[in-house]
Amino acid sequence: MKLKQKKVPKPWGQLSLPQIFGGKQKEKIGEIWFTPEKGITPTLLVKYIFTGEKLSIQVHPNDRQARRQGFPRGKDECWYIVDAEPGAVLGIGLTKEVSATKLHAAVVCDQIEQLVEWKPVKRGDLYYIPAGTIHAIGPGIQLIEVQQNVDITYRLYDYGRPRELHLDDAISIATTAPYNMKNHLEAVPDQSVKLLDGPHFRLFQVIADDHDMLRDTIAGEWHAIPLEGEVTVRGKVIRAGECGLCAKASDIDLSANIKSLIACSMK
Repeated sequence: MKLKQKKVPKPWGQLSLPQIFGGKQKEKIGEIWFTPEKGITPTLLVKYIFTGEKLSIQVHPNDRQARRQGFPRGKDECWYIVDAEPGAVLGIGLTKEVSATKLHAAVVCDQIEQLVEWKPVKRGDLYYIPAGTIHAIGPGIQLIEVQQNVDITYRLYDYGRPRELHLDDAISIATTAPYNMKNHLEAVPDQSVKLLDGPHFRLFQVIADDHDMLRDTIAGEWHAIPLEGEVTVRGKVIRAGECGLCAKASDIDLSANIKSLIACSMK
């Protein structure tokens, strides 16, 4: 099926989106979610993110921690950089390992930005963000996020914006150490590659009709996200800026594909 677009206003979003999303907007749009019309709750959520300002510094719980709070699952996610302005950065992990007490002090003393590791990014970068990773997205970035489908975020710091913070919850689950760069990959633009092989989902960059990349993966659901060209999912044409959902890799026709991301949830 073709999933519907849901535009989500954010104070850090952008007034001008790519033409495939309508160009100029009446309010700042930060995210575009792809969701079913009704009756289905996918295990994964795919979204585009557009940043005009820094996002909050935040962290997500893992499955066990989230279920203690009444949620069905935790939140691992990954970011595929579609475009980035010169000098754009992501905040991922810390510059050094610290205690929970020192992390708390950095937040209340407005020094958390200096403790976060800010990494330069470019088109084609892939970052896997396991639950517990302290993270933020800087301005001037367009990315595709694939995540476990749950809305649970603990904010550590929000640059003075009038939004709720969750300091105690965030510190109790945060990994207070540098980011493991084994979770970063630079995708070769014209090659099919498995970008991520995580415990909850996988992500592939598929060039042309290279269906062999997908054949040996047993998954619960598949999301097709064209970047160039188009794919067909159970008879529905899915173009750049859209997302299709199906139950089997064989339901995805790549004959008109140029470059797509294909995500699947692990059973």
